[in-house]
Amino acid sequence: MLSSIMEYLHNDGVVKILILVVKVVVGYVFIQLVNYLFKKYLGRQMNRQSSTVISRFIVYGGVILLVMMVLDNFNVKLTTLLGTAGVMGLVLGFASQTSIGNIVSGLFLISEKPFVIGDMIKVGDKSGIVYSIDLLSIKIKTMDNQLIRVPNQTIISTEVTNITRFPIRRMDINIGVSYHDNLDKVEEVLREVARLNILVLDEPEPLVLFTGFGESSVDILFAVWFEKANYVAVKNSVIKSIKAAFDREGIEIPFPYRTLVTGKDGISVAGMANSKNN
Repeated sequence: MLSSIMEYLHNDGVVKILILVVKVVVGYVFIQLVNYLFKKYLGRQMNRQSSTVISRFIVYGGVILLVMMVLDNFNVKLTTLLGTAGVMGLVLGFASQTSIGNIVSGLFLISEKPFVIGDMIKVGDKSGIVYSIDLLSIKIKTMDNQLIRVPNQTIISTEVTNITRFPIRRMDINIGVSYHDNLDKVEEVLREVARLNILVLDEPEPLVLFTGFGESSVDILFAVWFEKANYVAVKNSVIKSIKAAFDREGIEIPFPYRTLVTGKDGISVAGMANSKNN
């Protein structure tokens, strides 16, 4: 390969190099033009995820063709080069199984489309907005503005929750009320809170479900539906409205009381109780 390059430079090499540079520059500009036209006319008809992947194939494929053209101009035998690359590829193949697995998993993600760029997802204990989807990994932007890279194999083999896939969501709020309160009145107040909140949807209708008897309260699940873009506003306004309505109607939200008693000479209460029992 080196001897071919030296021979090429010896035979009017300067002129040929200049011609080759012009070809490379024109070729690269052509690749970028094709990529631009694709994004402008065809990319708009696809989702952002597919458009990004195809755009990268255009650029990478074009660059590979340019490299092959340069090697051909230097009289480098591609068959010899490919044969050497084949041997090296066999050696490196064992070390790159993870990368190949990620690429295959990435193709599955692109075809299955469990999420797209801009969706909010949860992977394990991490959640955030999908920032990019590549052949090896996806990148997630967390709510505190950190970037997390997750390998595609992990995404394929892990349970993934797409939080914003559908246009509306349900918010579940768990509440406890005192055993002395009238449950019919509690349900009426909660439904009124939902009805007066302009961000809460009428359909599907809010849910008031008495879930059981707690240690110090009757437990209630209060669920409201809303448009996914209003999550923070709905959460804040609904909780504030529940607290204000309960205070106004005299409905108690019980909480545990703790009384600390210290006996004489540091004797614990439990110890005193045991002494009395004896």
